[in-house]
Amino acid sequence: MDNEATILTLAALAQPTRLDAFRLLVQHEPDGIAAGELARLLEVPQNTLSAHLNILSHAGLIRGERQSRSIIYRADLQRLREVTLFLVKDCCGGRPELCAPLVAELTPCCPPKKKGKAHA
Repeated sequence: MDNEATILTLAALAQPTRLDAFRLLVQHEPDGIAAGELARLLEVPQNTLSAHLNILSHAGLIRGERQSRSIIYRADLQRLREVTLFLVKDCCGGRPELCAPLVAELTPCCPPKKKGKAHA
């Protein structure tokens, strides 16, 4: 990740409809949302949303996959991770105690389920 890629990514999110679309796609990971359903949920005309999705896709924040007659969009969480890490790479000048609140806030709201042994 470099400055140019980060600026492209942040610029793509610097618009209310695109930010709302991206956040909605993040909420629906890993299944994604069909383009028509996304337009309905955001109350945006499909042709308008299509232009916004193209910008998000060009920035690497989302990806679309054709399934029959629909295109299912998903957030690219790896790209989000890369941008976030780039922004905080040199956080706090090497003093991790200053970064602790930021790291705590970035902890997922829904941690992975622990794999346990089945009860007999």
